[in-house]
Amino acid sequence: MSSRPRAAWPLVAVFTAGYLAAYLLPTIVGRLSVHLGLGTAQAGLVGSALLLSSATAGFTLAGRVETYGPRRPARIGLVLAMVGYGCAALAGSVPLVVMGAMIGGFGSGTATAVAASGIAAQRDPHRTSSLGLLSVSATAGALYLTIPHLGGGHRLPFASIALVALLVWPATGRLGGSTPAGPAAPAVGRLPHRRSGLVLAGGMLVWSMAQNALWGVSSRIGVAQAGLSEVTIGAVFAAALGAGLLGVMGAGVLGARLGRAVPIGLGTVIIAVSIVLSSSAGNLGQFATGEILWNTVYPVVLSYLIGLAASLDVRGRWAVLAGSASSVGVACGPVLGSVLSEQAGYPVMGLVLGAVTLLVAAPVTAVALHTGGRPLVPGSVRRRGGAPAALLAVTTGAVPGAVPKLGAPEQAVTEISLPVRRRRPVRTAFRTAGPAGGAGQSNAYASTSDR
Repeated sequence: MSSRPRAAWPLVAVFTAGYLAAYLLPTIVGRLSVHLGLGTAQAGLVGSALLLSSATAGFTLAGRVETYGPRRPARIGLVLAMVGYGCAALAGSVPLVVMGAMIGGFGSGTATAVAASGIAAQRDPHRTSSLGLLSVSATAGALYLTIPHLGGGHRLPFASIALVALLVWPATGRLGGSTPAGPAAPAVGRLPHRRSGLVLAGGMLVWSMAQNALWGVSSRIGVAQAGLSEVTIGAVFAAALGAGLLGVMGAGVLGARLGRAVPIGLGTVIIAVSIVLSSSAGNLGQFATGEILWNTVYPVVLSYLIGLAASLDVRGRWAVLAGSASSVGVACGPVLGSVLSEQAGYPVMGLVLGAVTLLVAAPVTAVALHTGGRPLVPGSVRRRGGAPAALLAVTTGAVPGAVPKLGAPEQAVTEISLPVRRRRPVRTAFRTAGPAGGAGQSNAYASTSDR
């Protein structure tokens, strides 16, 4: 990636195309179960295959986006998404649907990896990730309002994702070129903050698995346990994603005022409570309350987690790796939710997922506390050392706009003009400034003598 931050909206568009499949997972799993005759666990397995393919793309591209440049892999990912999801929409047999979903999932993961690398290079990664979540939530909410009224079986959700990928294609022209911008950022290098990054990636894997275990079977909870129709469930999901928009906007306004640890820790506790409430719902009121509360807080916490991962490495490697680990958890979620719900029922499933969410809150919040001393803006430094500290930030690949400029040194330097003489001054007549030279040399330059 170029060291110069680019406009955020192309990254937001590519982020939306990459994340949309995960947001539409409940309707994909539900329609595969109803219209292709698959069981709940089998339909969840198809969704898991899609998301696991997406995670594979993320792990493959981690640290390599800057080598190829963002434009080329973004376009490849969007093409794979259009072809894969388009084929899944047109296919009528389960094997072809699974193959198309996996190809499309790899494309989604590629687009997400490009967006994550670009977000990490922004001056304010949290703001950009919040805009991305805002965009994908609005898109998914609009689709949840329209898809139940159009029918189309399993074809319509897949076709919708392919269409969004097509619409996002022009935005890739505003991304960086197909070649690296310069030799400043090598393709390989030691990952900074390895311990914190590994804990965060592992925590995001488990955290995302618990979230998507509920999200993958939420439609089935509404139908089988709360007795709701598909249209009503779609309206609830749209309202929940609308509340998520408000949550993300609130997170954008809040920004760094409370740091990262408080939103991540407190938000995860609220998510655990809402999971238990939603999974035990027996009517429309309980189901809507749990889903809306959960979807309000979930994107807020996710935006801070993405920003936390981006702050660990300005080149975006931890953002991609943590995002890919999260995708693995998302991929395992539908299978876990389907198995738990079939074996123990939805309320017990909710208790298990809520407990897991609470357990993972501790290490993830600890990472946020441990890295809380670092600025939210990657590359920025505290002005304790003056110019040398700023120079250090520049040499480590920091974003140029975030580094204090060197044009305002902490000690003023006074220029002393030397009189022009016929006789050339002797080199030893000049001495360095400092206390060793006596009181007469306290200025920036020592006085000269004529020999």
